[in-house]
Amino acid sequence: MSGYAAALTRFLTSPEAQGWRELGVFSNGLAKTAAAAADRDGEAGAIVAPGPSRAFAALALTPLDSVRVVILGQDPYPTPGHANGLAFSYVGPPPLPRSLVNIYKERADDLAQPAPTNGDLSEWARQGVLLLNTALTVREGASKAGSHLGLGWGEVTDAIIATVSDSRPHVVFMLWGAPAQKKRPLIDETRHLVIASPHPSPLSARRGFFGSKPFSRANEWLEAQGETPIAW
Repeated sequence: MSGYAAALTRFLTSPEAQGWRELGVFSNGLAKTAAAAADRDGEAGAIVAPGPSRAFAALALTPLDSVRVVILGQDPYPTPGHANGLAFSYVGPPPLPRSLVNIYKERADDLAQPAPTNGDLSEWARQGVLLLNTALTVREGASKAGSHLGLGWGEVTDAIIATVSDSRPHVVFMLWGAPAQKKRPLIDETRHLVIASPHPSPLSARRGFFGSKPFSRANEWLEAQGETPIAW
């Protein structure tokens, strides 16, 4: 089997899905509907990213019971070859995606650490940072950002955010951009910290992403709750 619907089935039957597979959105057909819609777009000639094998990488790499931070973006990078299933992460040759360059710039200013040259954020994910987009797929190509926001992924990511909020004790939710901030009502802010800012895209980073200090704020709050800080 190939495609996103098949990849969803493989993920849900894998050990990495423990915790996530219990979500109703994975048993009531909503996730399968979104995956099938992505398949139909590909069958109609669109190039869809990330590939099926990476579409559920964020959930596979960060189990529900390990989530301590959620970084929520809009959708995967539409630039060919950039998306890898982890929001904002990039594995490939230079140059890095511009949003990631801005994330690293803010990290350097916030933590007084040099910006990495490697765009792979999987080490964050292994520490409990759920790198999630509001849509799990996108059409590749210029001006294709947001092209899969209407496929049904929103219901899937709503369920993921709500479940993290309900089941985890202390989580920092970084909501970057307007689509991510629409998820804010799903979060119990009496127990969790929300850090909302503009998207790190070059179009909006200077409107409040720069200077938001999300990394130090997250670690200070986690430590105050008795949690281990993230090695950003």
